[in-house]
Amino acid sequence: MAQLIYSAIMSLDGYIADADGRLEWAEPDEEVHAFVNELERPVGTYLYGRRMYETMRYWETADAEPGQRPVSLDFARIWQAADKIVYSTTLPAPVTAKTRIERDFDPDQVRKLKEAADRDLTVGGAHLAAQAIAAGLVDEYQLFLVPAVVGGGTRALPDQVRLNLALAEERRFGGGTVYLRYHPA
Repeated sequence: MAQLIYSAIMSLDGYIADADGRLEWAEPDEEVHAFVNELERPVGTYLYGRRMYETMRYWETADAEPGQRPVSLDFARIWQAADKIVYSTTLPAPVTAKTRIERDFDPDQVRKLKEAADRDLTVGGAHLAAQAIAAGLVDEYQLFLVPAVVGGGTRALPDQVRLNLALAEERRFGGGTVYLRYHPA
């Protein structure tokens, strides 16, 4: 059975986007990006909310842009190779390959996906991840703490959910980012 992983780059005060929806403060440096690539390489399916999908679809054509760093080209290939399921009531159709739209998040369907998959799945986007977390579907949390305080915005972890987690791994990067991997305790 595949695992469902929630991976997020977040500020020290717990946000994945600031109050204006900006993310530039969270852009990984080359060292962190290479590490993320290794984490993402075995993923077979990305589960996204609409907003996260709209952010990530950049990678569909990023490899065609001149001047890309090798680490970015590598990530583009990883992203393009994976299947994507986007949960949206407003998105009419996908604009990227290997992508399908689901209108509603159904925890039972995600459980079936996990059971049938031979490669891990990730859930991206705080609102969709909150639903997966509340349903008890997330098997691993990969959190990247960026040395920034943004003061508000989109929270990385949901309110009204209590979790007991066990630290499985930690790593510090030269630029100050810290990676923490947790499993439910």
